[in-house]
Amino acid sequence: MTQKTVLLAEDDASIRLVVNQTLVTAGYQVRATSSADALERWVRNGEGDVIVSDVYLGDTAIFELLPSIKLARPELPVIVMSGQNTILTAASAARHGVFDYLPKPFDIDQLTSLVGRALKAPGKKDALTSAALKDKSEGSLPLIGRSDPMQEVYRIISRVMNTDLTVLIEGESGTGKELAAIAIHELGSEQDGPFKALDLAAMSTDKISKDLFGTPDEPGIAFDPGATLYLDEIGDLPAEAQTQLVKLMREAGGARIIASTRQPLSKLVEEGKFREDLFYRINVVRIFMPPLRQKKEDIQELVRAFLLRAQRKGLASKQIEPAAMDLMMAYDWPGNVRELENLIMRLAALSPDAVISQRDVERELRAEALKDIASTGSFESEIESLLHRYVMADLLQASPDDSRIHQSVMEQVERPLIKLALSVTSGNKLRTAALLGVNRNTLRARINSLGLADD
Repeated sequence: MTQKTVLLAEDDASIRLVVNQTLVTAGYQVRATSSADALERWVRNGEGDVIVSDVYLGDTAIFELLPSIKLARPELPVIVMSGQNTILTAASAARHGVFDYLPKPFDIDQLTSLVGRALKAPGKKDALTSAALKDKSEGSLPLIGRSDPMQEVYRIISRVMNTDLTVLIEGESGTGKELAAIAIHELGSEQDGPFKALDLAAMSTDKISKDLFGTPDEPGIAFDPGATLYLDEIGDLPAEAQTQLVKLMREAGGARIIASTRQPLSKLVEEGKFREDLFYRINVVRIFMPPLRQKKEDIQELVRAFLLRAQRKGLASKQIEPAAMDLMMAYDWPGNVRELENLIMRLAALSPDAVISQRDVERELRAEALKDIASTGSFESEIESLLHRYVMADLLQASPDDSRIHQSVMEQVERPLIKLALSVTSGNKLRTAALLGVNRNTLRARINSLGLADD
């Protein structure tokens, strides 16, 4: 069997060396370059069976070369590597008909596997109609973040945006489910109609029916080919509307449906609250929007974007001091990206200084926490509720001389308290001890005892 040749284009010498050696070890011939001109010349000369290229070769983007590459060798598969890691990169890769998009850093074995699959797969058709992307910039795109969880979101969006497949977007409130739906609609070439979002939880059955299905004189948006119908919180859809939606989805030629849910639909099916046939019609392609606590490396980029958004709304330009950013990185954001955006907007509006301080962030987070306590009860009552849930059974079964329960509860309260204080002070143990009102040596002993020394 003839040995296959990989054309490797990468301007980072260390990455080029590692990828080259790995592909050679896997049994491929490799021609490697950092030059866009050399890559184009090899393609025109008929060399190579697959291209593996970084997005940028010097000042030249691979997407600028792909039209001529596709014209000369339309069946030549292309794998794009990117350190940019944004949804626009993934969307551009999909729109230009590349075989796959691989964000850096990546598993070298994953790249080898992709090369093997690309060589076996039939060539993709030319997909260079890029009208939906030509006016896009990173700042205009709805989704922000370069973390690994967001890369998976981008990869799935890039695969479904040019199809009419039904998509189910799962995730907690505030994670950006509707923004993902908007990205699928705006970046897709097939959806040239309107984007219509329906908040099902806030609508009556009659209103849902009218908006979806219309009247005898005026059909609803569900029958508009090219439109995208976003059904927010489909788990809250009333039984009658579920039946109507099933009927609609049996008919061809209607709007594309993207649904979202904060609660697992499979559980609702088991409980008899959601139609099983509707679940299987909705559950074609699934996207999970990660909570902010699972992608904290995106917080700095999100904060910068929200500050720019505030400035565009007429608020004064603001910056964030490092200690304030550290505090936001330590917080778990139960309201997710929506909570972070609301905080930044409040700080941009209310902070009198050009630089938002750690104290400003502390004040706003504390105010929100007090609101939560006021709406749910006192802090002590919250603790009491947790003790009833997690400790009552142990107390009922414990013997009179069992001292482990008290020690266990104290440790489970003390450990997150010390972790939170350390995160607020960026690991400064002297400041942490002062914040907690304990001796520094006592704090050091508790950190070691609670297993926090290596955290």
